[in-house]
Amino acid sequence: AAGETQCLSYAGCNFLRQRLVLSTLSGRPLKIRKIRSKEEDPGLRDFEASFIRLIDKVTNGSRIEINQTGTTLYYQPGLLYGGSLEHDCSPSRSIGYYLESLLCLAPFMKHPLKIVLRGVTNDQVDPSVDVLKATALPLLKKFGIDGESLEIKINRRGMPPKGGGEILFACPVRKVLQPIQFTDPGKIKRIRGTAYSVRVSPQMANRMVESARSILNKFLPDIYIYTDHMKGVSSGKSPGFGMCLTAETINGTILSAELASNPQGQGAAVLPEELGQNCAKLLLEEVYRGGCVDSTNQSLALLLMTLGQRDVSKVLLGPLSPYTIEFLRHLRSFFQIMFKIETKTPEEEHMGGEKVLMTCVGVGFSNLSKTIR
Repeated sequence: AAGETQCLSYAGCNFLRQRLVLSTLSGRPLKIRKIRSKEEDPGLRDFEASFIRLIDKVTNGSRIEINQTGTTLYYQPGLLYGGSLEHDCSPSRSIGYYLESLLCLAPFMKHPLKIVLRGVTNDQVDPSVDVLKATALPLLKKFGIDGESLEIKINRRGMPPKGGGEILFACPVRKVLQPIQFTDPGKIKRIRGTAYSVRVSPQMANRMVESARSILNKFLPDIYIYTDHMKGVSSGKSPGFGMCLTAETINGTILSAELASNPQGQGAAVLPEELGQNCAKLLLEEVYRGGCVDSTNQSLALLLMTLGQRDVSKVLLGPLSPYTIEFLRHLRSFFQIMFKIETKTPEEEHMGGEKVLMTCVGVGFSNLSKTIR
């Protein structure tokens, strides 16, 4: 056991979430040095500190040590506990930053997780809550994580810089995950989306919808984009608008794209028409990249495949994002697991960009802390 629990050491502030999530799941302690040690304002940023507090809330018995300047972090993971929680996210990153990691951890808790997160729901940096709701939840269902208690609910929207949004995320626990064979994305049958506006004229949403449709209608007729205009308390503290589009295929693949307006007081004002058109083009680009999982959820799919039973899982992905490539390296460090990666040229697949077929045998991870009822 002594060989198993050796501490992994990293330098730098990149990929902090990946490292903490994999450390928690594999039970291997972790030391990260030189976090922004060369900068004028060294150490962890407030959103990273908030993320570490969140990890501390969902686990039981974790040991976290941070030196005075915040440039070195030692983390010894405890057990994933879950339960009903609340967390105030730092407004400098959106709730998606925290939610992405919770999606990885939630199925392996001792008690089903039910957490209220407060902060920025939609910004230009992280995947928004809308996109994760539309793409990540169906992905979890493929691995057998489903039921009425799996949900993401947006109670209030909050735009940067002040936030003020609130969401509820609930997820059941599973003892084991099903392996998946997900290699044929299928043809696109419909496009759905949400155009939202808070603290600006409700007309903004309609203008975005019209301009997005002007592009997408050339490709297929089944398009429905909801307008979501939140008023009063539920509209957060800052004005803004944006759009999230998803394309769904006959085989249940969901590809997504999104854009949000510039935060109040930063950058030039964006026209809703422009934003709608650009969002539609982004969706078409994501469709061109293709694969069975869109680029925001590549690492989630690979993680769930890794933690599956000792059986072969396959998934076809579009070009791997840099984040995913680093994630594969971390999976090798924490779980000693390697994926077989085969590239498929566009000619073989008859469509879009280059694809990669990722194959692995799960490590047979079993959720030991799940209470047997």
